[in-house]
Amino acid sequence: MALVTRTTDSLARKRVPRGDGLISDEPTIELVIKARDGDRMAVEALLQRCLPELKRWAHGRLPAAARGNLDTGDLVQETVLHVLRRLDHFEPRHVGAMQAYLHQSVINRIRDEVRKVTRRPAPSELPGDLTADDTSPLETTVRREAYRRYRTALDDLSSREKAFIVARIEAQWSVSEIATHFGIKSVDAARMAVGRALKRLMKVLDQPATTSRK
Repeated sequence: MALVTRTTDSLARKRVPRGDGLISDEPTIELVIKARDGDRMAVEALLQRCLPELKRWAHGRLPAAARGNLDTGDLVQETVLHVLRRLDHFEPRHVGAMQAYLHQSVINRIRDEVRKVTRRPAPSELPGDLTADDTSPLETTVRREAYRRYRTALDDLSSREKAFIVARIEAQWSVSEIATHFGIKSVDAARMAVGRALKRLMKVLDQPATTSRK
């Protein structure tokens, strides 16, 4: 993990660019495996995939009294970098595991910061809800899928369908962000495109394991 540590230390000293598209549309587990082996591009892809959504989610959750010289964005980035340095302790078992793990890590870090300035953090200041841009039941179902089946099913999709799935389910981009990054004319059109890709994925996932794939 030494190379991962050097890479995250280097990235911590500069702003991680959002870019106009995903650095990689590989499943998160593949990026985790590569990052463990010291692949710098995989680390950058994980940062790009995780930071924007986490910063949106965490915005305003750090009480003002606990901020000091550390704003919420800095707290999130430091937490993610810490997690990436310890990937050998993380074993994702379902599609949403990485984001759930990071959300909990951020919550724990917020609690730590609050404890520094108060003896007992107020429960109302530490909401545990995980808002996700009107997540549909279908998206929730996909996020609970086992990685092995999910990864296999992705191989049956077109490259554009796969990109939509990874952007929405794993990077957790909003529908409007997907519209912008993929050059789709409207948010409604992007929502329909993502919906079609999700339905296609679920159709593949619903096939018996013994069914031959095209």
